[in-house]
Amino acid sequence: MTTRGETLQLATRGSDLALRQAATVRDSLSSRRLAVELVEVETTGDQIRDELIHRLGKTGAFVRSLDEKVLDGELDAAVHSMKDMPTERPERLVVAAVPERAAAEDVLVTPDGRSLEELPEGATVGTSSLRRKAQLLAERDDLTVEPLRGNVDTRLAKLLAPSLQQEHQERHEAEQEHEGDAGDGDDADPDTDEEEEHPYDRTVEEWFDDLTEFERRAMERDPDVEYDAIVLAKAGLHRAGLTRYVGMSDLDPDQFVPAPGQGALAVTAVDGDLALDIKDRLDDPQTRIETTVERTILEELGGGCVAPIGVHAQLEGGVVHTRVRVLSQDGTEEVSVGRDVPAEYHIESAQDLAAELAEQGADDLIAEAKRDSTEADDDASTAREEDEE
Repeated sequence: MTTRGETLQLATRGSDLALRQAATVRDSLSSRRLAVELVEVETTGDQIRDELIHRLGKTGAFVRSLDEKVLDGELDAAVHSMKDMPTERPERLVVAAVPERAAAEDVLVTPDGRSLEELPEGATVGTSSLRRKAQLLAERDDLTVEPLRGNVDTRLAKLLAPSLQQEHQERHEAEQEHEGDAGDGDDADPDTDEEEEHPYDRTVEEWFDDLTEFERRAMERDPDVEYDAIVLAKAGLHRAGLTRYVGMSDLDPDQFVPAPGQGALAVTAVDGDLALDIKDRLDDPQTRIETTVERTILEELGGGCVAPIGVHAQLEGGVVHTRVRVLSQDGTEEVSVGRDVPAEYHIESAQDLAAELAEQGADDLIAEAKRDSTEADDDASTAREEDEE
């Protein structure tokens, strides 16, 4: 049963990706005979425009405002990207359900589908994630990693803008040259009466008319940085429905270890009958175990979102294959481990694994990252990443 009779009011952020994610939860609950209404809520993370996500203070800048509505009784439940959620929660609030997870890995996104190895030396890669930056530099220290602002469609538009603008310019110049040659009778070839073939299959106007609205908006952008590639979560790119505009190259999750909870959603509610009802209808036991291992390790290490930490867990049979990678911000140092932990004792085993990593030096790397983050805050503020996968 819900607190509002027949319709459950579900809080969500108002971005396109957040609405798409919330809609999957709504549809799943609706198919299980529970009416759901989505209610858009503006979050602290949406309001702040001049800081990187890891400089917003505590984690949860995109989460707290939604959960406050639930705790205050204004709304029944909230949908979050799990990797945005702080590991500490208000006492009365529970993760009522963790739906089946989408892909957890990151992808390298380019206009033409090049892989990381195929990027030219010194290529510029966009991301505002400390984890992604450190992993990129650990793999290729020649790369220039630049901050990338905005939600998924904004980031893709910034990647595509230069290539679309260049193609428009080349088509325009070729068309002008072709028209000039055709109108110059003195230079015409006396041996043929045939008109010179147009250099492109379509005119500039026809080419522009064939662009999608997304591509047109991208072409109108004036990005501060020209990116050769950007890194995004595969799940977010697919959920946003934007994969047809770019080329994607999968990044090996053993090397480019995803953020804890990446690709998973979480539905929060006040502890009680409604939370149990949502869990019965929506919870995926495998995803819950995997993400519990990941978030337990993150919580024990205490890195929050100011340290480059990747944790990826996969349940198979009675064991959870777990990969953890903690790096310095420049990618030159790391502590990492791959371990199979028993599913029956996955929480205790995750805690033990985190303690082992801390003893091996992960604590020192995290402390250094926190100092670096504090010093950067004192130096200047820069534009934040809207953390949409």
